[in-house]
Amino acid sequence: MHLVLQELFVFSLLLAFIEPFANARNRKWSNNDNKSNFGAGEDLVTSLPGQPRVDFRHYAGYVTVNEKNERSLFYWFYEATTFADEKPLVLWLNGGPGCSSVGYGATQEIGPFLLDNDERGLKFNSFSWNIEANLLFLESPIGVGFSYSNTSADYDNLGDDFTANDAYAFLHKWYLKFPLYRTRKFYIAGESYAGKYVPELAELIHDKNVNTSLFIDLRGILLGNPETNDAEDWKGMVDYAWSHAVVSDETHKTIIDSCDFYSDDTWSNTVCSGAVEELLSQYKEIDIYSLYTSVCIGNSSGSDDKSTLVTAKSSSKMMPRVMGGYDPCLDDYAKSYYNRVDVQKGLHVADGTYSKNWTICNMTVFNGWSDSKGSVLPIYKKLIAAGLRIWVYSGDTDGRVPVLSTRYSLSSLGLPIKKAWRPWYHEKQVGGWLQEYYGLTFATFRGAGHAVPIFKPSASLAFFASFLSGEPLPSQR
Repeated sequence: MHLVLQELFVFSLLLAFIEPFANARNRKWSNNDNKSNFGAGEDLVTSLPGQPRVDFRHYAGYVTVNEKNERSLFYWFYEATTFADEKPLVLWLNGGPGCSSVGYGATQEIGPFLLDNDERGLKFNSFSWNIEANLLFLESPIGVGFSYSNTSADYDNLGDDFTANDAYAFLHKWYLKFPLYRTRKFYIAGESYAGKYVPELAELIHDKNVNTSLFIDLRGILLGNPETNDAEDWKGMVDYAWSHAVVSDETHKTIIDSCDFYSDDTWSNTVCSGAVEELLSQYKEIDIYSLYTSVCIGNSSGSDDKSTLVTAKSSSKMMPRVMGGYDPCLDDYAKSYYNRVDVQKGLHVADGTYSKNWTICNMTVFNGWSDSKGSVLPIYKKLIAAGLRIWVYSGDTDGRVPVLSTRYSLSSLGLPIKKAWRPWYHEKQVGGWLQEYYGLTFATFRGAGHAVPIFKPSASLAFFASFLSGEPLPSQR
């Protein structure tokens, strides 16, 4: 009997030694665990106020993209919930330009912690995209969220190219913090004005990949309600507003007759600009980002501010822009949460004695944007030729970058159709409609607004999983 007890004791010791290694891949993770298998231990988030308990690590902090100018971008990275060492890495970007990927994408849409108005400030998202991938959120460019530069002249150069180059520099510096992700399959996703950011960054990666020492294993891009081609975006916005009874027949006819959206001086025509102002004034009465949901009454950061036409100088070739974000009452929760001293300390933004001013959208960045490509369709053609996976989706109740804008833009590519227009299904219901081209897949989300995952969290997660796998969306109930 004594011998049996000895053997059991030895066996228990062996189990105690072996078990941490056997379960390392799927072991539980709490905020009290300070060890990291992936590097960047100083950025490990261990005390985020209000955070639900989770089974994965997450990291937040700064990456310096320009040492001389002291220019740094803020990121928040979540490991996948399981098998993080096998799943791809996905970078998510929000647009604006000037809006925070942390305030929108990470904590209103697809991250594991969603903003809430209760005393905790956060709640768990059962449909987080980190179920399928490792998720990296970037506040870009400088001036957005917590990202900054100590060289004031940098803020005078903000535009598409500046943003793409800084995001590219960020990725290579980030890989130094997380070297195990260097060779991982990589995808870029985003929405709204990130419809320009995403393909522009993808093109830069593709071009730089000729240097094998800089190689990033980019496999594809995913774009939601994306700004794509200024002329087609505006034409689609006008036609959508008319077809959904937001504007009168007369206003629509005036815009069609007087606005040449393909011209460099569209807005010098006062009849055209006046009619467009009328269209936007009607949208101020509802939520331009979600036609059939209630507006947030009394919200200080409300849709009113973001639905205003930014009047371009008649000498400018840039199209005027409307802010691309989503603005239910959650924006106020975001402002309250991210300006807390303890939250900023938990995210390694500040030391806990003071707080930095955080806004969900920086209107100075938006208004000062100096470089915007009129169309990224030539980049689409280049990336299609390179064999990258490109999926585009559109919530069909968005008036900001409506489904018509996206359909007009994609149609102008002239891609041959692989599989004809048909419904796709989620949980035995029509999730939306789908068309597969050779080189690109386009899908709608039925009943979703501008930020699709807010409205259709379960369906968007299923869609994301299909995108990563390259498998078609379900065509039967």
